[in-house]
Amino acid sequence: MHKALDEGYIDLMIENNLAENLKHDYDITRINDRYSILHSPQETLDMCYLGAKPYHVFPTIYSLCSEISLESSGVSPIQSNPNFDLFGQGVLIGFIDTGIHYQHPAFLNPDGSSRILSIWDQTIENGGIRSDIPFGSEYDNDMINLALTDPNPLSLVPSTDEIGHGTMLAGIAAGSLDESQNFRGAAPKTELVVVKLAQAKAFNRAVFRIPDNVICYPESNILIGIEYIKKVANQLKRPVVLCVGLGSSQGSHEGHSALTSYLDNLSVIPRTSVCVAAGNEGNKRRHYNGVIFNEESYKEIELRVGDLDRQFSMEIWQNSPGRLDVKILSPNGEQTAVVPPQLRSCIEHNFIFSNSTVYINNIIVEEESGEQLILLRFSNAMSGIWKIQVFNTTNITSHFNAWLPSGNIITNNTFFLDSDPYTTITSPGNSNNSVTVTAYNQLNNGMLIASSRGFSANGTINPDIAAPGFMLKGPNLKDGYGSATGTGAAAAHTAGIMALILEWNVLKGHYTTISGRDINRLLIRGAVRDASMDYPNRTWGYGRLDLMGMFRSLV
Repeated sequence: MHKALDEGYIDLMIENNLAENLKHDYDITRINDRYSILHSPQETLDMCYLGAKPYHVFPTIYSLCSEISLESSGVSPIQSNPNFDLFGQGVLIGFIDTGIHYQHPAFLNPDGSSRILSIWDQTIENGGIRSDIPFGSEYDNDMINLALTDPNPLSLVPSTDEIGHGTMLAGIAAGSLDESQNFRGAAPKTELVVVKLAQAKAFNRAVFRIPDNVICYPESNILIGIEYIKKVANQLKRPVVLCVGLGSSQGSHEGHSALTSYLDNLSVIPRTSVCVAAGNEGNKRRHYNGVIFNEESYKEIELRVGDLDRQFSMEIWQNSPGRLDVKILSPNGEQTAVVPPQLRSCIEHNFIFSNSTVYINNIIVEEESGEQLILLRFSNAMSGIWKIQVFNTTNITSHFNAWLPSGNIITNNTFFLDSDPYTTITSPGNSNNSVTVTAYNQLNNGMLIASSRGFSANGTINPDIAAPGFMLKGPNLKDGYGSATGTGAAAAHTAGIMALILEWNVLKGHYTTISGRDINRLLIRGAVRDASMDYPNRTWGYGRLDLMGMFRSLV
């Protein structure tokens, strides 16, 4: 078994120059020109392994961003106009997600052949085409088409989507026309490249106190999946849209993560564009925005912990030159000592009367961002109201943010009592060049209450655009159709529209070197904006997605 799939190893992300020095002592899997995965053998987990090693080498953990309308985005008028004739032909859309139900009619041509050019299933060993992929199995279009003609297709191509999220998003973006079901995706003639992600290993979950039954994916597997899609697009010399329907509330929310930075860089490459879900954290009460004025000594954060959230983590970020000490009080009044920041530290504190444990990493300089990070990791957390006191040790006003995990990593019963719905865009949505998409209800033009809100913690304007995201119709796992709601669905819808823009510009020759950043700016210019509000704003970004409006803005 490849070490990337072996549960006896924890995966760390390191720079390639460090990997070169360590390759004789560890198994190394190269991701791209900057990063590699170091597979470190573990027998038991030492929670202070994070502390002995820096925070940023532990891959961020990502969760899924989702749970009819083509008219709302101005697609139908464009596709019914013979002067445009845009259906995504000649363009690729890459999905890095839960896989795909490749037998579904939504991914077939009229002759019954597949529009999926390749699947890299990271979870299946020793199957499919053996190319230079580092682990898992690859299945190309010929193999998929052969499987489609077999009475037992899974005997030839055993890749499946047990969850359905990837299948739904791929269908919303690029599902084939099915007149009997009144369905089609935004770009029904694009071809697809699919990566089925391997979920996070037990050790990688445990270090951030994530339960074993939660569906989640490590940043390392996402990055290497993107590299695969990029390689396929380069080999075929095709323009490509990357659709990312995953999100994480780890990190400083300033765009410093490895994944965010990488996607931002890809978005300036000609013929490559990136579409990212903004997240569904707007109403989850998982963000706290704190200010300690210079005449105050500390601020107290009240955190309600639900009965089912016995283990979880939270992060407090303080930008330089601010400096915070931290102290934690349990629901029954036990408390830790005041913990000052250090370069690398990890303190284990056991609460005697509640049998709870908290690991405190108060890191004065987190290496990826340069800012202070207070990472708190709870084990066997007592339910009730916990109090986290943060002390300002400087003579200037301190502004800080705290976040709980995103998605289904914790339940909705754990939250901040005095929460702030803003600055809840999940990574990798805190970017400059990728298109970050929030979701609205296209039936009444109201924002979905769960949609994450901006801006990024450093003031970068996110989201960029709002797209339909309420009960969008898409393929399910039973050859029928269901619906999805959320920013993941809205991002998939937008990714399909971005494929139409690439078709018009690259395949039809209007602007052959267009980049994802260019598409971002074009979508912003063409957005629908209501006279009753100012733009950009933290809820809607620059307005509602409108493809026809984009073309009008070119006149």
